[in-house]
Amino acid sequence: MLYPLVRPLLFALDPETAHDLTLAGLDAAAALGAARRPPPSPVTAMGIAFPNRVGLAAGLDKNAAHIDGLAALGFGFIECGTVTPRPQPGNPRPRLFRLPEADALINRLGFNNAGVDAFVHNVSRARFGRASGGILGLNIGRNFDTPNERAFEDYLACLRAVHGYASYVAINISSPNTAGLRELQQDSALDILLAALKGQQAKLADQHGKYTPIAVKIAPDLGADELRAVARALIAHGVDGVIATNTTVDHAAVAGLRHAGEAGGLSGRPLRDKATAAIRTLAAALDGALPIIGVGGILSGADAKEKIDAGATLVQLYTGLIYRGPELIAEVAQALA
Repeated sequence: MLYPLVRPLLFALDPETAHDLTLAGLDAAAALGAARRPPPSPVTAMGIAFPNRVGLAAGLDKNAAHIDGLAALGFGFIECGTVTPRPQPGNPRPRLFRLPEADALINRLGFNNAGVDAFVHNVSRARFGRASGGILGLNIGRNFDTPNERAFEDYLACLRAVHGYASYVAINISSPNTAGLRELQQDSALDILLAALKGQQAKLADQHGKYTPIAVKIAPDLGADELRAVARALIAHGVDGVIATNTTVDHAAVAGLRHAGEAGGLSGRPLRDKATAAIRTLAAALDGALPIIGVGGILSGADAKEKIDAGATLVQLYTGLIYRGPELIAEVAQALA
């Protein structure tokens, strides 16, 4: 109930500054023992037993530096990243914009992160994770200056690094803020990447006696035929899950609003219908072959239920948290229980 009082203060700050302060506050609260516990509603997906269906989407904790603070909010699972093999600063500031009239954000952060070595160090220090039974997804990508024909090398390097710490690994090939990245969703490029990842996954499972599922995160801007082609590739390569969707480059829904013309991915309420439509098309094409994690525009329990009804097994939140605060997690968990 406190967040509606705090939000105007946070919204008076630069979005990235507010983001950093909020995460620091969550860390402090968790250190003092504050924690929320939504009612359990277990579900199994990708061979993993999730305590509830509500997860944190990647992007909020890019360096996995605030896992325990975020875990105290009551998520059933947390996804950190996107991380790249080498550190990179991302795009120049300003690069994150609020559109409060639409409960939306536009970001062009560009995989700003401290690199996979620092990322793994942070994960290893968190209490939430394998040792405690917490479900942790680790989201990986390529460096901005790695050409697509060598992108698989970056993904394999990250997969090897995070494998021992992840409940599942998310493959981000859908951010609009790294030039050319979305081309990896297409045809032969996708086949090459998935074949390399599945081969490495099998080797790591043999070496460590631990099978770590792989989920691919896709864009909401793919057409129906493209979504069906992605579904066929995921099935053919035995991928374990799909995350639908990332942010959209279609800003038509916010035309005329301040910041609507900024380059970057749009998230929040304007993305809801587009993401749900993608889930529905994927679900029909996959026909139960692998689970869908639904994300995009969830600002209420009803929004989350819409994703489940469209074919998702799990859901993730990000922008909704910025506008609704931690109460949204409990509301969604209750709606899906």
